[in-house]
Amino acid sequence: MSVESAVAATFRAEWARVVATLIRTTGDWNLAEECAQEAFAQALARWPQDGVPARPGAWIVTTARNRAIDRLRRRKVEAVKLQQIAVDLRHAEERLPAEPSGIGDDRLRLMFTCCHPALPLVSRVALTLRTLAGLTTAEIARACLVSEQTMAKRLVRGKEKIRHSRIPYQVPGAELLPQRLPGVLAVLYLLFNEGYAASTGADLLRPDLCGEAIRLARLLARLMPDQPEVLGLNALMLLHHARRDARVSENGELVPLADQDRARWRRAEIDEGVALLESALDLGEVGHYQLQATIAACHATADSEADTDWAAIAHLYGRLAGLAPSPVVELNRAVAVAMAEGPAAGLALVDELSNGRELNGYHLLPAVRADLLRRLNRWEEAAQAYRSALDLATSDTERKYLARRIAEVGACAG
Repeated sequence: MSVESAVAATFRAEWARVVATLIRTTGDWNLAEECAQEAFAQALARWPQDGVPARPGAWIVTTARNRAIDRLRRRKVEAVKLQQIAVDLRHAEERLPAEPSGIGDDRLRLMFTCCHPALPLVSRVALTLRTLAGLTTAEIARACLVSEQTMAKRLVRGKEKIRHSRIPYQVPGAELLPQRLPGVLAVLYLLFNEGYAASTGADLLRPDLCGEAIRLARLLARLMPDQPEVLGLNALMLLHHARRDARVSENGELVPLADQDRARWRRAEIDEGVALLESALDLGEVGHYQLQATIAACHATADSEADTDWAAIAHLYGRLAGLAPSPVVELNRAVAVAMAEGPAAGLALVDELSNGRELNGYHLLPAVRADLLRRLNRWEEAAQAYRSALDLATSDTERKYLARRIAEVGACAG
């Protein structure tokens, strides 16, 4: 394994634990992230000469610890506190004993720790994605449909609230897990979404993120089997992830749902997802993850697009819009209405969304509009809408797909 690969593997395995330990012991979120980053930078500089340590994680923890101590010394922190922090951090590489929360997985435990209810939901989710999932500020901003500048300000405000309010960074007991569950579920959902449709880069899929989100969701389901939304989110992830082999062609182009080879969908994962969904619905408390999973099941269990119950899907999106209002939900409902009632009906709903500002900068809005215009043989308008979508898209795979559509409708218009 190369040094770069060793550093990358250590980053994936240790980043969350290093940062969490530094936050817990220093109480300073920015200091923790900066010292962890410096430790990994030092690894890239030192390991090529010194060799990869036998215990890379321990090396990173020790280096980050020393950086934190140096920073605190420069701030003239009291000697007693400095000494205590040094002692605490020296033991950071040792696995913590079982917590009263009953959460056995380090990363899942840290997610519950980060999702403190004293923070607004959007702040706790964003901070957890940034700190423990390693998503960039830009990726989190796109997931939340806000600008990168807005998300950066939210992250700063969240950290400041933690510091000024002296919010304790500690694992909650089992009795406190339910009140933190919505934040943890949102983190896993957005982590999966970034893996399912990467917002930037050459590849549409990031299987590592999808796999980690599903792994943690399964652990969460074993920890909280009576929580219907936990089961619903598990089902949703599996039903979407089951289609991964058919979503991109051999030459790296996006394959729309209608054109996917359904024989390549993974039936075992679909069956598992449907079974989880049925168990969730049997609990009698329907939430938005269960509704999304039900929509995904309609697609996954249909033999073809023609056999898909689009009217039922449109109805489900209507229920979802009432339970968790969102312009993205309304856009998806418009697509379902277009399939059930015709493209003109869907286009009317999309045009209503286009008049608002909520989806400004969201490339799928003009992309959906372009597709409906194409189906109505309004070629020049479709080409213009596709170009608008191309200007906003940041994924190479999606940009390639949109460019191909522009060429196709251009040929029809000519």
